[in-house]
Amino acid sequence: MAEELKVIVFTLAHEEYGIEVDKVRTIERMAPITRVPKTPPFVKGVINLRGVVVPVIDLRGRFGLPETEPTDNSRIIIVAVGDLEVGFIVDSANDVIDIMSDSIEVPPEVVGGVKAKYLSGVAKIGDNRLLILLNLSEVLNRSEIIQLEEFGE
Repeated sequence: MAEELKVIVFTLAHEEYGIEVDKVRTIERMAPITRVPKTPPFVKGVINLRGVVVPVIDLRGRFGLPETEPTDNSRIIIVAVGDLEVGFIVDSANDVIDIMSDSIEVPPEVVGGVKAKYLSGVAKIGDNRLLILLNLSEVLNRSEIIQLEEFGE
């Protein structure tokens, strides 16, 4: 039987993406980001979120999409993977929706310019809407997490 999955919908470069609600801690407006030396270019730095230092990644940069300046709609989605909290800069975070697990298909090799390894699937919603689901463990690839953990301590 198909399970219902709750996902937060956000946009990047005019494509809709989803992250499972249970992985999302909070969605924040853009905040001052402190740069951290010797990190990959898509790691924008850290923010102080209610007393906790959280590393922030620009998902556009992570996926090799053109980076843009934040707008009023830009958000930082704070996700938790294991005991690590990381913020993702996205163009906007719009919606929480329910999708059925049987509407999710294996992602093609590249979707919207993003490599399939970063994606867990593509969900069909209604007749003409596709939602690209992130594979958080790959987006936060272990070797990069180690770098992030060093300044999250």
